[in-house]
Amino acid sequence: MQPLWDWFRWLNETTGINLTIFYDAFDRGRFAHGFLLTVELSVVCIVLSLVIGIVGAWVQGSRYRIARTIVHWYIQAFRNTPPLVQLYFFYFGLGSLLRGVTGPLVTNVMWAIVSLSFFAGAFNVEIFRSGIEAVPRTTVEAAESLGFSRLQTYLRIVFPLAFRISLPALNNNLVNLVKTTTLAYAIAVPEMLYVSSQIWSDELNVPVMMNVLLVAYFLLVGILVVLMNRWERAIHVPGFGA
Repeated sequence: MQPLWDWFRWLNETTGINLTIFYDAFDRGRFAHGFLLTVELSVVCIVLSLVIGIVGAWVQGSRYRIARTIVHWYIQAFRNTPPLVQLYFFYFGLGSLLRGVTGPLVTNVMWAIVSLSFFAGAFNVEIFRSGIEAVPRTTVEAAESLGFSRLQTYLRIVFPLAFRISLPALNNNLVNLVKTTTLAYAIAVPEMLYVSSQIWSDELNVPVMMNVLLVAYFLLVGILVVLMNRWERAIHVPGFGA
């Protein structure tokens, strides 16, 4: 790979396009670490937000009013406030209360995961709820007539059909979640935007690093969209979903 790194060094010397993330080992290492952390942050938050959405949508149909009320106000709180404010609330608000003798009990990375997962999860609850409501009532009645419990009906019949219906809207929300991970920069999580800002502060190559970020996020989101679209086609059932 050394000839490739030397070519980027030559590119900087001849054109001024200063891509230190390629020819400088230190910048290359910290940018790679930031990129991988962004991927890990996105994957973990996607999984947790899906779990929150699935559980929340099921609780919304509960016969217990208290449970439905809790989910309702959770959705209202996280959908109607900016995600950056939520992040600050968790990190500076709750984080200041959870401190041990040697320092914080929860790291900034963990707070970012918690905050972003709850934020995206609130939207996922509503997405899955709309999908559940689109499942014909006769399907549910048929399951009940066969002796299925409410949980069995939800997990084996209703949710698989609702998930197919919800995939287009879910795709949009997960794409937004990946882009929202940049907010972790605000609490010093060393993801891609944070390390890029360190690099352009050291190397004074702001326009170049901005373009690198644009391409990197375009590739990340593009890969997610392609995977979600292929998944949507693979599990499509005629008569359900788009």
